[in-house]
Amino acid sequence: MKRPLIAAALLALAPVAVPMAEAQEKPVLTVYTYDSFIAEWGPGPAIEEAFEKTCACDLAFVGAGDGAALLARLKLEGARTKADVVLGLDTSLIAAAAETGMFAKYEGKEAAFDLPVAWEDDTFVPYDWGYFAFVYDRTKIETPPADFRALADSGLKIVIQDPRSSTPGLGLLLWVKATYGDEAQAIWEGLADNIVTVTKGWSESYGMFLEGEADMVLSYTTSPAYHLIAEKDDTKAAAPFAEGHYLQVEVAAAVASSDHPDLAQDFLDFVTTDAFQAVIPTTNWMYPAVIPTGGLPDGFETLMNPDKALLFPPSEADEARQVALDEWLAALGR
Repeated sequence: MKRPLIAAALLALAPVAVPMAEAQEKPVLTVYTYDSFIAEWGPGPAIEEAFEKTCACDLAFVGAGDGAALLARLKLEGARTKADVVLGLDTSLIAAAAETGMFAKYEGKEAAFDLPVAWEDDTFVPYDWGYFAFVYDRTKIETPPADFRALADSGLKIVIQDPRSSTPGLGLLLWVKATYGDEAQAIWEGLADNIVTVTKGWSESYGMFLEGEADMVLSYTTSPAYHLIAEKDDTKAAAPFAEGHYLQVEVAAAVASSDHPDLAQDFLDFVTTDAFQAVIPTTNWMYPAVIPTGGLPDGFETLMNPDKALLFPPSEADEARQVALDEWLAALGR
C-alpha cells in the first residue's frame, strides 16, 4: 500500500503543464449598476454571458443602489474606485457626473439611436429610455387622476422613491418642477397626505404596490408590459397625465481611472449592439436606445404613449434638481 501512496505524493509534487491561455488570468471588467439590473430576472445575466463570449474577460456587475446612489458611491470612492464602467445614470445626473471629471470620453462607433431627443453627448452612451408614470390596477381604479392636482385631491395612496438615492424619485421631482415651475412646492404639499412611504429604490416601492399597500406607484409607462407579456395580466396600466410625462434616458460611461480602458470602451460599443439591446425590452422593461433587428416585442404597441414629453436639458437639470429637492424636503418635512 505504500508504493501507490509514494507515487501519488511524487505526482503531486511534479510540475503540471498548464496551457498559456489558462495560466494567464482573464481581465475583470467591473461594472457598477443598479440592483434590479443584475437580478436574476433582469438583463444583467444575459448581457454578462453575451459579452464574455466576445471579450476574453470576466464581466463583473456590482449592485450599488439606484442611479443617484451610484454617483454618490463613485464620488466617495474617487480614484480608488474599482469600477471600470458605470451603467445606470440618467439625463438628470449627466451634468453632475461630468463635473466630477471621473469619466472618460467615449471613443467608439457611432450608433443610430432611436430616442425621443437628439443625442450628442461624447461621454455617456444611452442604452434605454422611458417615461415616468404612476401605475395602477384597472380592476381597482376605474378612472385614474389625469394630473398631479387631481391625484392630490383623489385620496389615493401612492408610494414613491427617494430622489436622493433613486433616479425615478429624482425624475418625479423634475417632472413636477417642469410642469408647475414655482408652484411645485405647493403641489408637493398637496400630495403629502397621499404618500404612504418613500422607499430607497424602485424595487421596494413596486413590491409594495403589488402587495396592495398602495393604490398607485411611481414607475414607467412601460411597466405594464411586464405584466402583459410575462404574466399574461392586462390589469396594470399607466395613468396618462394631460400635462405630459418626464422622459428618462439611461446611460453608461467608462471610468477614467479604469485599469482596463480599452475593454471599457469595448463594453460601451457592445451596449449599442443587438446582443445588448434585444435583451432590454423584456428584462429591464424599457425602450431600447437602438431598435434591435427583430423590433419591439408584441405587447409594447399597447402601451400608453404620452402626448407631451418633458425634459430639462442636462445643462439645466442639475440646477433644477437642487431647487426641486429643497422644495420637496420643505413640503414633506423630511
